[in-house]
Amino acid sequence: MDKTTALASDILLCIGGQENILRLENCMTRVRVEVRDDQRLDIAALKKLPGVSGYVKQGEQHQLIVGPGKAAQVVDAMKSLIGDGGAAASFDDIEHNKAQAKSRYKAPMSDALRMLANVFIPLIPAFIASGLITGIINILKRPDIVGDFATHYPNMLGLLGIFGSAVFAIMNILVGVNTAKVFGGSLAMGGVMAGILSSPQLAQITLFGEALQPGRGGVIAVLLVVALMCWIEKRFRTLLPGSLELILNPLLTTLITGTIAIVVLQPLGGVISEGIAHGASWAIDRGGFLVGAVMAGTFLPLVLTGLHQGLVPIHVELVQAHGFNALLPILSMAGVGQVGAAIAVLMKTRNARLKKLIKGALPVGLLGIGEPLIFGVTLPLGKPFLGACLGGAVGGALISYWKVATVITFGISGLPLALTIVTGKVMLYLLGYLLAVIAGFLFTWLMGFNDPEE
Repeated sequence: MDKTTALASDILLCIGGQENILRLENCMTRVRVEVRDDQRLDIAALKKLPGVSGYVKQGEQHQLIVGPGKAAQVVDAMKSLIGDGGAAASFDDIEHNKAQAKSRYKAPMSDALRMLANVFIPLIPAFIASGLITGIINILKRPDIVGDFATHYPNMLGLLGIFGSAVFAIMNILVGVNTAKVFGGSLAMGGVMAGILSSPQLAQITLFGEALQPGRGGVIAVLLVVALMCWIEKRFRTLLPGSLELILNPLLTTLITGTIAIVVLQPLGGVISEGIAHGASWAIDRGGFLVGAVMAGTFLPLVLTGLHQGLVPIHVELVQAHGFNALLPILSMAGVGQVGAAIAVLMKTRNARLKKLIKGALPVGLLGIGEPLIFGVTLPLGKPFLGACLGGAVGGALISYWKVATVITFGISGLPLALTIVTGKVMLYLLGYLLAVIAGFLFTWLMGFNDPEE
């Protein structure tokens, strides 16, 4: 039995077997399980399993941090062990709905932001590819690095430019489709609504004495319009007779939502998006050290509560409005400070299991995936988590003061983010990265921690 299958088997045993599973899924780094009876869980044993870096409970969901890529493998192995591709792990709809309702009642803000994040999370691979390609283009354009490459291969650079910018050309459509999926509407209708807002033909139409602006409001307007579209579509599903619903629902939904969108929601989205872009840029430009320190220093606590998901549209808006994102490099320093804190713990602890855990989590921490370090190392120990926050604050203050920006919206942090930093700021980002690691190390080393027993 390989390690992944062994871990999957151990998890099944510790959660009370397949009959105790209501829902089984994964994200990038976590195995997520909802169960019928919490009393049947052996949480202490789950935390000690080799390969499990940490445990978190959010609402009714138990989350095991196993690392990037490994989470999907473990869930697939669990479903294979259960049989029928996981069909036996399907859950009773009534019990699951109760669990979801209880979870929403306890943390409505977190759940609302999670729904918002679910619109953008599927776009992360496209954002990562776009940002890295743009970074490669920036390198290939520099004569001091690659000589006359740009002069000799202009077509290659042109193609790379198309590859790197394609996601932004269809951004609103993608957001419209995902918003419809999250809010329970027709996916094609969500794309149509976004297409209406982005249509170049809007510029030829005058309303209330002013020409309409294609794409005004960006993703904010799309979110508002498609959410309304889903609500209207659902109402018509219940009001219209079945024989007419298929024809009249999309017609009436498009006409009603499109009219409200053009007259009310797109202008409103424009005001909101412009306020977000200008407000964030003003805070970063004028705040300097202080704003950067506060943003980076408080980001890890936001991650713990799930409130960081509300920042996703802000990242997107900044890139759509300015062509770059000055917020992401600041926030990424939070994870960098944690790397320094983890190194300090590694050097101080005598706990063999903790050392092994840190050695496994540090490489992905350097790459910007911090959950194994947060939930497996710094947070359980207490003071190292504070040291990580303070180290991140130092890095965030410097990155903000130096006005370092990236061409990507979100999805990358840590060392890989350096490839997407705007020209002329890469070395400053790397310097900020190094100083944040040192600060996180020093704060943690000086504050100390209670070394856990074996």
